[in-house]
Amino acid sequence: MTPLAASGGPAGSGKRPFIVAIDGPAGAGKSTASRRLAARLRFAMVDTGAIYRAVALAASRAGIAYDDPRSLAGLLPGLQIRFEPPPPSNPAGGQRVLLGEEDVSLAIRTPPMSLGASAVSAQPVVRSGLLDLQRRLAKAPGNRGAVLEGRDIGTVVFPDADAKFFLTASPEVRARRRFEELRQKGDASTFEEVLAEQLKRDRDDSERPVAPLKPAPDAVIVDTSDIAIDEVVERLAREVESRLAARPR
Repeated sequence: MTPLAASGGPAGSGKRPFIVAIDGPAGAGKSTASRRLAARLRFAMVDTGAIYRAVALAASRAGIAYDDPRSLAGLLPGLQIRFEPPPPSNPAGGQRVLLGEEDVSLAIRTPPMSLGASAVSAQPVVRSGLLDLQRRLAKAPGNRGAVLEGRDIGTVVFPDADAKFFLTASPEVRARRRFEELRQKGDASTFEEVLAEQLKRDRDDSERPVAPLKPAPDAVIVDTSDIAIDEVVERLAREVESRLAARPR
């Protein structure tokens, strides 16, 4: 496995897989909606947020500051980040994130790694270093299509995506969702702490000079504040299926 490798190698000739870009702030429901949409359409799923979280975890373990571009640049070539299906014993557990041979799916989903992902993603050297990996994962041979979720998929990673969505919700709703998720995992963070972290991450993501969080001009915006996740997925699926049907064969 080459550094920052994507299973399957470079995409071959022929028509590119149908690309679905799903962007939005933390807590808007991107991850859940993306996973369900990919499963429904039988598309590959590329969680770009998990990639940045894995970089943050590797940097933290190596004692590298998130705002040290030179050291981060030196770290990236040696990283092996890939996704694998859930184990047969837990098929509903979602795809696994591997850093080298270690399953870091849980280690990257902590509040410190959330902030770490936002911090490293603000570094141009990290964003440029991961672009090729994200594109290769989406265009790997055998992919009928791919769903990518993140914060700059429709604006930077795949500005020519076949379908673009921007999921959002009020900060309070998004913080409440995150608070409940953390509480179920035994985290003792208060709602006020989660909301404050949410607002800081929104600010960091929206104000960074490189690839700031914003909807693509042609993105379909979906406010998930008062919509059940099943309805969100249904809306996305109807739009994608309509565009798939209209795509030249």
